[in-house]
Amino acid sequence: MSLEEKWILSQHPCFNSAVERWFDRYPLAVAAGCNIRCHYCSRVYDCMNDNLPGRVSKTLSPREAFKKLHNAQRQSERIRVVCFNGPGEPLANKETLDTLERVHNHFPQLIKCVSTNGLLLEDYAEKLYAVGVRAVTVTVNAVDPALGRKIYGWVFYNNQPYQGISAAELLLNKQLAGIREARKRGILIKVNTVLIPGLNEEHLKQVAVVVKQAGAYTMKVIPFIPQAELAQLPATSGKMLHQVKRELSTIIRQTI
Repeated sequence: MSLEEKWILSQHPCFNSAVERWFDRYPLAVAAGCNIRCHYCSRVYDCMNDNLPGRVSKTLSPREAFKKLHNAQRQSERIRVVCFNGPGEPLANKETLDTLERVHNHFPQLIKCVSTNGLLLEDYAEKLYAVGVRAVTVTVNAVDPALGRKIYGWVFYNNQPYQGISAAELLLNKQLAGIREARKRGILIKVNTVLIPGLNEEHLKQVAVVVKQAGAYTMKVIPFIPQAELAQLPATSGKMLHQVKRELSTIIRQTI
């Protein structure tokens, strides 16, 4: 592990929960549009699943986002990480790179972190590194396209829509390729996985093995909240969440 990676782990609460008492993440919501359709996501109420700190409805312009961060920096010395995580897909919105470039030029000392569904990560890995991104979170809910098609409705890539098994295959292949490309550049990878009872709870061990082999450093299992097309499924119980995380901890580091 490089010195830069050790530095990130010493200050980034998403990768090391032990430092959360000292350091803060600051979210910047500049991405409105999304390029995939998750069956557990309802944009009417925001995506309640994969719901990280800072997930909001209203987006900011790059200028507004920079001003907001600048003011926050003046008020708090605890901010170490600036996060780009929605409410849409950051890499599907040009405002993300525009804001990242401005933030990196003025605050090179801050850790830049992007949360993504991974569809465009391979394509943007070099650009992300150039604007200071050193940590990326990728949401991977399945590594079997037959299961993935039950979680995702469609994927839009290179101005072409994909559905069914072809959409799930494309998304998975791009996610794993993106993780590998990001790791080649020294970007730390965390994988988020939504634990959906009755759908992927028995599959998460396979997910853990595959994403670790691709280069993921840590994994966070997120409880499922029933809504949208998957509203008929039960919510993730605390007992199930604890049990799954304990089992997966033998394969890959687990983040709280």
